[in-house]
Amino acid sequence: MRLWHPLLCLTLLGLATSATAQTATPPAGLNEDAVPAVMQRAVDEVIRPGYRNMQQSAARLTTAMKDLCADGTQQTLDKAKSTFDDTIRYWSIIEIVQTGPVIQDNLFEHILFYPDRKGVGLKQVQALIAKADPKDATVDAIAGKSVALQGLTALEYVLYGNGSDDLVGQKGSFRCLYGQAVAGNIQREAGEVVAAWEKPDGVQASWKHPGPQSNDFMDNKEAVTALLGILVHGAENVRDQRLEQFYKGKDTAPRPRMAIYWRSKNTWKSMAANLEGLRTLWQKAGMAELLPPDKQPIAASIDEDFKSLLDSVPKLNPDIDVATSDAEKAKLDTLLADSRDLITRISDEYGAAIGLSAGFSFSDGD
Repeated sequence: MRLWHPLLCLTLLGLATSATAQTATPPAGLNEDAVPAVMQRAVDEVIRPGYRNMQQSAARLTTAMKDLCADGTQQTLDKAKSTFDDTIRYWSIIEIVQTGPVIQDNLFEHILFYPDRKGVGLKQVQALIAKADPKDATVDAIAGKSVALQGLTALEYVLYGNGSDDLVGQKGSFRCLYGQAVAGNIQREAGEVVAAWEKPDGVQASWKHPGPQSNDFMDNKEAVTALLGILVHGAENVRDQRLEQFYKGKDTAPRPRMAIYWRSKNTWKSMAANLEGLRTLWQKAGMAELLPPDKQPIAASIDEDFKSLLDSVPKLNPDIDVATSDAEKAKLDTLLADSRDLITRISDEYGAAIGLSAGFSFSDGD
């Protein structure tokens, strides 16, 4: 679920708490003294650098696409592909933050349109390339079209989909110029998010200083609810949209072509980067400091869960057809189980320890 907001989480927390107050023992308290430093590190050491890295990578991608369109050589195509892979990684790291400026004006969907369950977006991209109208090959033109034509999955098809071999040997082809415009649009969209977070008296100040002066959080507990929400929803997206989207278990036929970035063999690289982003938020923000002293072992367990997943994902075959074969399904089953464990550890164990887990009982939809 993309368009969630911490206020929703807080409201549900309040409902769940009021409904069970007479029958349940109050959970352990949040270490409120640690909240200001945790929020500041989350913003200054994780979120802002993450978006800056993404925007800078998108700028390099735009340059690489311009070079490809100008030369049309195998060398410039290889460079464009490697730069695209680089952008996927940086986006996937910060993609976990699905709240704040990135969800305003559908910016998130402009950068990444996924999942495309019925293939509608793919058909739109194919139709645009087949039409080859030069007026459609500018950043401004792309920005006014369907989100399916604007983002990373559209550019992946340009570089890796049917007909992409024609990018070599042609200079200034429509397909290439369209890809160049998409890259430029991604760069511009990422720049908008960066600008919002870099404004000193904007969202960064609001996040770092919960209370009456904040536009986002009335108090420390609301602010921490937002951080916990990023972890919970991020971990769920790894399981639901990165894995179960194409593999639900050994008793269900896999659908490898539903996997994100399967054409460019970035499925597992993207998943690993999602997990890397979650672990970076957890560790660099120092979210373990929010736990009461007697609950610190939970933090060690979460660290171990992240390590296990980040050790196993890169070992999967980058060819998604091979990775979902009968011979490889045991690895995917382990990945499913481990991803579910991570969600439970963060939402139920860590959340309960700081008194916030009730607000996330809704998040699985189970």
